[in-house]
Amino acid sequence: MLNIVLVEPEIPQNTGNIARTCAATNTRLHLVKPLGFTLDDRKMKRCGLDYWHLLKVQVYENLDDFFNINKNARFVFSTTKAKYIYSEFSFRDEDFILFGKETAGLPEKLLKNNIESCIRIPMVQGARSLNLSNSVAVVTYEALRQLSFPGLTESSDYFKNA
Repeated sequence: MLNIVLVEPEIPQNTGNIARTCAATNTRLHLVKPLGFTLDDRKMKRCGLDYWHLLKVQVYENLDDFFNINKNARFVFSTTKAKYIYSEFSFRDEDFILFGKETAGLPEKLLKNNIESCIRIPMVQGARSLNLSNSVAVVTYEALRQLSFPGLTESSDYFKNA
């Protein structure tokens, strides 16, 4: 099972959308405080729709708390500042993929200390970044594709009787 980590997310609607993506893909969601909203924020809840019962979520007091609790994990850092494109990275089951807050991304020191584990989504020159929830969806589905979509249905019954 993959792990999506939001470090200090600020916008409740983004986190709600990401929660829905995590629920639909059986991916754990980790939230690192401080959060720019409360967990019962109606905007966040509305974006997650009726998927909350499918979500596995854990909240941490800060980044040090997160790393102490998950010290034996493999971490992947999503940033606009990486040299590796996300689709060229070899994801593994149980990876923790970290995304930074909407206004600043992940801390520079964290990125500099983990250059070989940093990935980026290609964009045109001059584009600053994608929306956080879109970035999480793009990277999550690439990681799941590489892992052969574990536990996810790959076909639809829609045309079964057609």
